[in-house]
Amino acid sequence: MEAPHNSPAAETVSDLAGTTDPDTVGAVPEPAGATDPDAVGAVPEAVTVTLTVTSPEQMQDLGRRLAGVLAPGDLVMLTGELGAGKTTLTRGLGEGLGVRGAVTSPTFVIARVHPSLVQGPALVHVDAYRLGGGLDEMEDLDLDVSLPESVVVVEWGDGKVEELSEDRLRVLIDRATGDTDDERREVTLVGIGARWAGLREALA
Repeated sequence: MEAPHNSPAAETVSDLAGTTDPDTVGAVPEPAGATDPDAVGAVPEAVTVTLTVTSPEQMQDLGRRLAGVLAPGDLVMLTGELGAGKTTLTRGLGEGLGVRGAVTSPTFVIARVHPSLVQGPALVHVDAYRLGGGLDEMEDLDLDVSLPESVVVVEWGDGKVEELSEDRLRVLIDRATGDTDDERREVTLVGIGARWAGLREALA
């Protein structure tokens, strides 16, 4: 479900030194328990919604549905192993938000801005996969500046961008492991903070 790593139509935010070697992609181990919904069970004011999708098309459609409840200032954190469908979901978000440029993985440039074509919020798409540090390492991206006027979507953002906002939406994507062609995905949406109190009703 993941997309190729190129997107000439989008605007580059930052190309951090030492992060553009394609030979090292995939060398970073999967964070332990990254897709375990139980890991967020103790978070106060959290609303959890679990959905099942069975194809890339359904994953993209889920992104379009989510776009309908997003607003400027929203922080969305995507977690799931390589190939789980994070970029496919973000592509649907981009379509739903009506932004410019093909949404693909921003791994080699770290972040891209997709301006709105419909006078809505821009989509800032960040791939933090190869950034080992916390928020300090991401300061060059100026996400705190972009967030109030944009929808910021961060892949692999756990433990790195939580300080950006007390209200955030975590999206955890689990897929079948091993050598399988099974397209089924369990998508767990965890809305943290008062902003997401009505998440379940909004997606009904």
